[in-house]
This record gives sequence, C-alpha cells and structure tokens, in this order.
Amino acid sequence: MSFIVTTGATGRLGGRVAALLAAAGAEQRLVSRHATGRAPRLDRATAADASYGDRAAMRQALDGASTVLFVSASESADRLGQHRTFVDAARDARVSHLVYVSFYGASPEATFTLARDHWATEQYIRESGLTFTFLRDNLYADFLPGMAGNDGVIRGPAGQGRVAAVAQDDIAEAAAGVLLGPKEHEGVTYHLTGPQALTLDEVAATIGAATGRDVTYHAETVPEAYASREIFGAPGWQVEAWVSTYLAIAAGELEGVTGDIPALTGHPATSLAELLDREHL
Repeated sequence: MSFIVTTGATGRLGGRVAALLAAAGAEQRLVSRHATGRAPRLDRATAADASYGDRAAMRQALDGASTVLFVSASESADRLGQHRTFVDAARDARVSHLVYVSFYGASPEATFTLARDHWATEQYIRESGLTFTFLRDNLYADFLPGMAGNDGVIRGPAGQGRVAAVAQDDIAEAAAGVLLGPKEHEGVTYHLTGPQALTLDEVAATIGAATGRDVTYHAETVPEAYASREIFGAPGWQVEAWVSTYLAIAAGELEGVTGDIPALTGHPATSLAELLDREHL
C-alpha cells in the first residue's frame, strides 16, 4: 500500500503538515535524522531515521511512498548537495510525486543568496524526471518577532521595502491539501504569501501592538549590517544570507501578494496581526 512521506517531521513546518495529514486519516511515514525518538506520535504514522545526505538510508525510507513532502534541509554550506542526494534517492525509490518547499522568488539572480540554492534544487528536480509541485514560501511571519534584538530593534538594510510574510500554519494547510490530492497539482509552482506586504516599520509597529513591547526598525547600511552581525561569529556564507534577506526586501523581491493560499486552503491568508493575536491569547 502506498503512503505519504513527510520529511522534517520533527520541525515546525513538517510537524504541522504531519498533524494535518493524520487528522485527514492519511497513512504516512515520518522521516528525519532522529524521527524515531522525536517525531510526533500520530495515527497511521510510522517513523524512519534518515538524513538528506545519506542516499542509501533515504532511499530505504522513501521506499513504497506515493507522494513525498520535501522540506528543505537546515541552512548549511552543503545544503544544495544534500538536496541533490535526496532527489537522487527519491528517483531511486520511484517516488510518484515530490512536493518541494522552496522559496518565493527562487532564481539564479535572486538577491537572497539561499533563494539561488532553492532555484538550483528546483532545476535538479525538473531534470530528474520526477513529477513535482513547488511551494515557494515567502518569509515566515512566525519568525518576524525574532528579528528584533533584546532592545526591541529590528536592524537590517531593507530600506522601505515590503515583505508579504506568510504564516506557517497556512503553508502547512496548503501543503497538506496538495499531498492529499496531488494529481491536480502536477507540475505547478505556487507562490505562498501573506495577505499584505508590510514595511519593517509596519512589522515593528504590529509586533509592538500585539506584545506590548517597544519595537522599532533601524534601516542599516550594508556595512553596518555586516558589522552588527560580527558578534555572532558565523561563517561568511551565513552572514551573507542574513544580510541578503533584508536586501531582497529592499529590492522589492518579497513584496508580491498572491491568492495561492486562499486557493489552496479555502480561506484568506493569515495576517501578521492575526497571527500574533492568536499566539498571545
């Protein structure tokens, strides 16, 4: 009997999708590096340990799957290599349909450096011959409050650009819908966004109103952005990714608002204010 594989099942997004699939009565296999010890216990779900970079283990974990949710790997210097190994394993396992969680505006010329890796992954999937659906998510609205430092200031070179950040619950619901009825989504790329595009001044004001904190936005210059992140001691590729996130906002590459969340879920996309109000009930 075929089943759905949910990768990243121990993470925020994969865990949400797994819960929705279980609620719908779907049979699934939960796959991550430590799935057997950490994956949620759900009806009709089994667990398998496999990392994206281990082709043999992943091929075994995917064996018998009809549709697979491919949540992108954690950010790392070799993430693209891990993605390619995973796709090879999916092809080896004769997976029927791969649903890849990509990034909004994925392109070889994207300002956000990691969006280029997402584009390269999409291209590798296309060349593999696998049937696919791409879910290109905008920035996660859930993570926006974490952009503010301990002093309540969001710092970055985003200028007055706008971002149409999307709630993870909405992404999970959209992904679950595709996984439960994949046929009608074959070869489709969806662009998942929130209902409005906000400047970071507006993001700060929304977070402040919901939390009672004094939250503001400081538009850094690019040199200021690199200097303010030196304290973290992160590798160069990661610092560049952090800074380029804001530069992509400044360039207008994350401001587009689409109707794909409503089309896939049957309800309006969740605004940042609605998300924060829900979390602080």
